[in-house]
Amino acid sequence: MTLGDIETIYVSQLPAFYEKDESRNIAAIAAEHVCNITRSYYMLHKSETLTLAQETSLIRILDELRLGRPLQYVLEEADFFGLRFKVNSSVLIPRPETEELVHWVLTSVNERKKQNLDTEHISILDIGTGSGCIPVALKKNVPEAEVSAIDISHGALETALKNSVMNGVEVRFIRGDILDDGFSLSSQFNLITSNPPYVTDSERNSMQKNVLEFEPHTALFVPDDDPLLFYRHIADFSLKHLAGDGSLFLEINENFGPATCSLLEEKGFRTELRKDLRGKDRMVKAWR
Repeated sequence: MTLGDIETIYVSQLPAFYEKDESRNIAAIAAEHVCNITRSYYMLHKSETLTLAQETSLIRILDELRLGRPLQYVLEEADFFGLRFKVNSSVLIPRPETEELVHWVLTSVNERKKQNLDTEHISILDIGTGSGCIPVALKKNVPEAEVSAIDISHGALETALKNSVMNGVEVRFIRGDILDDGFSLSSQFNLITSNPPYVTDSERNSMQKNVLEFEPHTALFVPDDDPLLFYRHIADFSLKHLAGDGSLFLEINENFGPATCSLLEEKGFRTELRKDLRGKDRMVKAWR
């Protein structure tokens, strides 16, 4: 069996919610992972014969994908902001929209440097860190920053710690529940980031099976009658822990952009709402 044969099999046997181009891309990623090859090598050597071990591994991956399991969970890794992360059922798979949030944060850091603000002692906190993709990417790009992250999940914190070590950065991980009004830290931060749960229960029916059945629901969903639950608690926490010249960066539900801004403004923040590359309300910056 050749690499080209594997691509044909993947395209014909992957679930229908994958379009053909996406199926081809999945086949390429699986082959790169199993055969330890680059995308260019894959494209130029589709007639290359696979070893029995490689063939067996690629078919096993396909079997798991046919059950609806996301590719990143099957491979136990995902790419984010040019870095590689371990992922498992304890954490969400990092998404491109969150890369846009990280880019906005880094732009803000660069603006602080241009304004000659104190960036040598910049401190960053990520709330609900999951895989740790946000704080690890920020620390990798702003090595002088002191970066911390909190999550309620032991499994998520263990995964995030592994990712920080794997990517050669030091991040302080803390177990905490942002919904607990008594939760507090002794520090203040120049930047607070969060991609909290924001999908409403009523939106479940519009989500793909491979998300619903495999990604952790506690990191995804909020009640229909309180869709801004996490943002309200994050705002209250930030009132106490955000430095005077600090900024809060949030990923949001596309349906609640103005509502999220209104909530923050009622608590004394000024806000900026931004769209993602697909033109949907996706990010809010808040400051006092």
